Amino acid sequence: MPHLRAVCVYCGSRTGTDPAHARAAFAFGELLGRRGIDLVYGGGRIGIMGAVADGALQAGGRVIGVIPRGLVDRELGHTGASELVVVDSMHERKAEMERRADAFVALPGGSGTLDELFEVWTWRQLGLHGKPVALLDVGGYWQPLVVCLDHMVREGFLDAGERAGLLVSADGPALLDLLERTPLTGTVRWGGKG
Repeated sequence: MPHLRAVCVYCGSRTGTDPAHARAAFAFGELLGRRGIDLVYGGGRIGIMGAVADGALQAGGRVIGVIPRGLVDRELGHTGASELVVVDSMHERKAEMERRADAFVALPGGSGTLDELFEVWTWRQLGLHGKPVALLDVGGYWQPLVVCLDHMVREGFLDAGERAGLLVSADGPALLDLLERTPLTGTVRWGGKG
């Protein structure tokens, strides 16, 4: 039985310079909706965030936004979300998103996307959760990061197994299939060498 009931998507609050990013986000949201997988995301109505939510909603999917009160007060929350969870801080937001999701996917984004991605991936490495973490590599967007991570492995600051635990695919359906096949783990793999 598939274990993916909900996927958390980290992504930008901007659309970026390449329209392919927003199109890919919308398509990934549609894919989640068609497969009956809930979207958990940052709750925004703008940028890549808004596109992924709109795609899921258009496909009849359930969309759960988790957003800090300050952003709601600035009217940046997605009023069409199935559920909009308002929290007091960014820390609460990240913890709530992790709690509600069975897997995590980063689409193109900036420093906030990297912050969320690295925190949840580090939590996995520490054994705080056993859920898969992945990059949807739209148009090669994540390739510079992949090169950096491979460099960290060669330099001895990142374990090769931990690096392999960050899944990467340029194809949304293939990535979702991979997440479905990735077993949940619960083991602490912390060696203290990083």
